[in-house]
Amino acid sequence: MKHNTKVTVILMSMFIITQLVGLFVISVYENPGKELPYGMEPPKELKQETSFISIIISFIIAIFLFLLLIRFRADTFIRLWFFLVTVLAIGLSVTAIFFIFKLNYAQFIALIFAFPLAYMKIFKRDMYIHNITELLIYPGIAAVLVSMLNVLGIILFLLLISLYDIWAVWYSEFMQKMARYQINNLKFFTGFFIPYTDRKQRIKIKEIRDKFKKKGDKVLEKEFKKARIKVHLAILGGGDVVFPIIAAGVFYKTYGSIIPPLIIALFSTFALLYLFIFAKKGKFYPAMPYITIGIYLAMILSWILMSFNLI
Repeated sequence: MKHNTKVTVILMSMFIITQLVGLFVISVYENPGKELPYGMEPPKELKQETSFISIIISFIIAIFLFLLLIRFRADTFIRLWFFLVTVLAIGLSVTAIFFIFKLNYAQFIALIFAFPLAYMKIFKRDMYIHNITELLIYPGIAAVLVSMLNVLGIILFLLLISLYDIWAVWYSEFMQKMARYQINNLKFFTGFFIPYTDRKQRIKIKEIRDKFKKKGDKVLEKEFKKARIKVHLAILGGGDVVFPIIAAGVFYKTYGSIIPPLIIALFSTFALLYLFIFAKKGKFYPAMPYITIGIYLAMILSWILMSFNLI
């Protein structure tokens, strides 16, 4: 198992919650008269048959821009860029929640709610705020992309993303380098992030705390540094979370039933759990190929059930 049972359960729980929040947000915006706020509604003339090509091109441009900014150490600009995206994504998700309560000026109140959360996530290093905001960010991003894709588009998109993930993790190690740069230089990470220690390290931490806690925080910090406590990181990239939501949302939009999206969410969860159980500790794995296989199987099962009018 890649991580211990407790950490695996936490990661899987956050993944499932985000999938369900994503389905809720998408279902709200798919209702007649509920357009995406903040100018995020795609142009009417945009054809869903070819829009996935535009998304792929935008994805490639974003990666090259990110690499260029890293090369010039434009950390402040990158943080502002991610701050803006975070504000809009949280705003989209919270607006959907406010729509249910028929709140006036929902999209503006949602922005007021989103700004401090985005600020604390990007500019303040708080693990709890980071992971809580992740639950709202990916549903907002998915809601935008679902409106631009059809079933064929998401099938091709998942295939290309999976091939890219394999190359980026196993061949170029681009994903590992990007993750390290985010954590070490930018002080945030685009995905779920859980630091943890094993039993031996926890005993060592307790011994140091019991011995030096009366001498103040500075002494404690110094002793912890001297002890070189080894901290493990359990991470799940944002793409691994958002793409299943997009696939489920496209099926909801296309077929008008909540059952196929729930099947996609379920199979995505099983695929990710399979990876966590059988992956080896200390090694990096591309999650999207596993998740994509799960999504494809869920699509096939949904089509079979629909062909027999079972859903």
